[in-house]
Amino acid sequence: MISFLVYEFMSTEQFYFERLNIYKRSLEFSIELCRKASDFPIKFSRIKDQLIGAAISVPLNIAEGSGRKTDKDKIHFYKIARASAFECVPILDICSQLSLIDESFYNKFKQEITEISKMISGFIKSIH
Repeated sequence: MISFLVYEFMSTEQFYFERLNIYKRSLEFSIELCRKASDFPIKFSRIKDQLIGAAISVPLNIAEGSGRKTDKDKIHFYKIARASAFECVPILDICSQLSLIDESFYNKFKQEITEISKMISGFIKSIH
């Protein structure tokens, strides 16, 4: 029974979400943000934890949504993923103002968040 459930969502030893460009891109985004945040001074540990949490929530919710049966459930998790991407914006604003990240990093990741958010919105629309 368990193997049936796993293979229902997998093909060629890969989960469905692992083939999605939005998953791949958000995973890369979250890994890069985690690497950067890990360099923050200890006194900014709360900001670091918040940024890491928001960033990893994007691919996690895309993966979880893809495993849901109904479109309504899928959309719910994709909307959470998009909201988590939005959450990264003010955290990056704060990091920039505190000089935890430079302007180049800020601009790169602000653009990436914008593009990922648009991709998620398009993905949601394609399900309707």
